[in-house]
Amino acid sequence: MSDSTVRAQAAGMPVRTIRLSVEGTEQEAIVSDGERLTVGSASGNDLIIDDKTVSRFHLTLSREAAAVALTDLGSTNGTKIGPVTLRDGTATLTLPASLQLGQVSLRLADGDVVMQKLHEEEALGGLRGKSPPMRRLMADIQKLAASDVSVLQIGESGTGKELIARAIHDNSARAGKPFVVVDCAAIPPSLFAAELFGHERGAFTGADRRRAGALERAHGGTIFLDELGELPPSLQASLLGALERRRFTRLGGADEVPVDVRIVSATNRDLRKDVNSGNFRLDLFYRLGVVVLEIPPLRKRTEDIPMLLEHFAAEAGAEADARELFTPEIVQQLTTYPWPGNVRELRNLVAGTVAMGRQPSLESVSMMAPDSGDGDAIESVLHLGYRDARGALLEQFERRYLEQLLQRSDGNVRKAARVGQMNRSYLIELLKRHEIR
Repeated sequence: MSDSTVRAQAAGMPVRTIRLSVEGTEQEAIVSDGERLTVGSASGNDLIIDDKTVSRFHLTLSREAAAVALTDLGSTNGTKIGPVTLRDGTATLTLPASLQLGQVSLRLADGDVVMQKLHEEEALGGLRGKSPPMRRLMADIQKLAASDVSVLQIGESGTGKELIARAIHDNSARAGKPFVVVDCAAIPPSLFAAELFGHERGAFTGADRRRAGALERAHGGTIFLDELGELPPSLQASLLGALERRRFTRLGGADEVPVDVRIVSATNRDLRKDVNSGNFRLDLFYRLGVVVLEIPPLRKRTEDIPMLLEHFAAEAGAEADARELFTPEIVQQLTTYPWPGNVRELRNLVAGTVAMGRQPSLESVSMMAPDSGDGDAIESVLHLGYRDARGALLEQFERRYLEQLLQRSDGNVRKAARVGQMNRSYLIELLKRHEIR
């Protein structure tokens, strides 16, 4: 008797696509629900338009259910939507729609329904999630692990970009080799070259011995460049040169050191905007962003919160079941919170709850939720003791102010200190206190 077993199809989800076409030509591109499509004149775009009035990275499009989010990336001529010109901002569109990019006209319309591949399990390495955005991301990670291309992650702080980088490494052929992390935001510019390339003894004051840099320590494995957008322009050229030549020289040295590494990098802002403004090298973006992964924030995958609560509670050594610490009422309120600190903020909440050994009160959780419009922030804490009420309001103010300040400053701490008229050291201290990166 012959084996009649049929292989099961990989997990998938039907999604509606957007069809984007350039009027007067046969050029078109398609983007699926939850994915992002870039349009511009540079070769790194999904839809490349060879026209001098179109910026290198002009705009991005993403579909989320029935809506389409259009983001102009600080283009020179902006993006016209009817009588409105959008420049360096985001607008929500309904389809069909027409756009004008300089002298080029685009048409957006509904596309076909396609099956989008999802990861078959709800975990991959240290990642957890059953929501479509997370399972789609894990499917992409598995595909990327099978290759050796450079990967650039774009996502908000606290979304787990280091875990994603480690998952790519651990599922690749380089898994048995080193995984080295470099936080570009935490290293002063004057020391970054020494951290990346290493130094010889006597290269500078205090260099009492030879030290291998991050590239050398990661030889054969993967190097993760976190907060890549903080890399000063003067060092971007040095990094590009080392990656192109596959060799570098330690500070104070003369001999070249060969290097074989895979680069996975991450940023909390869209480097395509920095390319347009000249703050980030286009050639380095090409080198590091062979594949760009868009990391979903926690507020766009709130159905993962119950699973993450259980995972983080077990990780924190909770003796009680997570469902005893987080009742259905509390979980429901947590799913309405916008989570500016993303998964990192959720982990900290769970760790604090486990440390106290009792479930958080509904009052404390409700204070996390956005204002309902029924009263101001002060009204919501008047029932608390003076010290608790004052501390809660100060916590809310500092976090919201810092997040808005960084947003206005494009995530640049030096600029944020100037804009906020604050001492830079004190600003960094506040950011660390609130775990905002």
